[in-house]
Amino acid sequence: MGIYRYDIYKSPNIGLFAKTNDRIMILPFGVPSTKTKKLLEYLQIDEKVFGSIAGTRIIGAMMVMNGNGILVPAMALDEEIQMLRQASGLSVERLQTKFTAIGNLISSNDRGAIISPLFENEMLKQVQDVLGVPTTSMTVGGYVQIGSAIVATNLGAAVHPKATDEEIKNISDILKVPVEPVTVNGGIPFLSYGMLANSKSVIVGSPTSGPELVMISRIFKI
Repeated sequence: MGIYRYDIYKSPNIGLFAKTNDRIMILPFGVPSTKTKKLLEYLQIDEKVFGSIAGTRIIGAMMVMNGNGILVPAMALDEEIQMLRQASGLSVERLQTKFTAIGNLISSNDRGAIISPLFENEMLKQVQDVLGVPTTSMTVGGYVQIGSAIVATNLGAAVHPKATDEEIKNISDILKVPVEPVTVNGGIPFLSYGMLANSKSVIVGSPTSGPELVMISRIFKI
């Protein structure tokens, strides 16, 4: 267990390109084997899946995943979905919405999910069915980009520093973990871009400061 600084594609926005849960990590095609091995080692998982979403490599921004299922945007290709299903063993479904970067709009762990109010009400049921958890709609700090503003594991959740005390309590009640505000990559409040986290470890971008590392370690209990 631990917290590590690491970049991908020479970018500290590691969460833009990859997704993880407690069992598997999903990466874009073409990530070098040395980097893949290091990421698996850091996250203490053995399984990896290479893929794309609508032909792009920004998997983190275009995918939602917990231990039960994966949501992808409507523009995801049939062969991409089939490959993800076979390789991950998870339920993989298109979210029927016009939005493509759904990873920026939904945050989930294995206990609950929070979605952006940009989604229509019927999205709640689909998210709940695929991810297998109770689902609620809300904003954080005035922002609708819930997936960017919250990073959650089954041990803790980090939230945008503009989140109010009431919002922090609501997030904690929904995800059933302690929640604290923090930044990443030297002051960036949209956390999911700069962070990959599961219940064992956290990987952040290289500009993440010492004080940020301390706070993130405390939040995720690593």
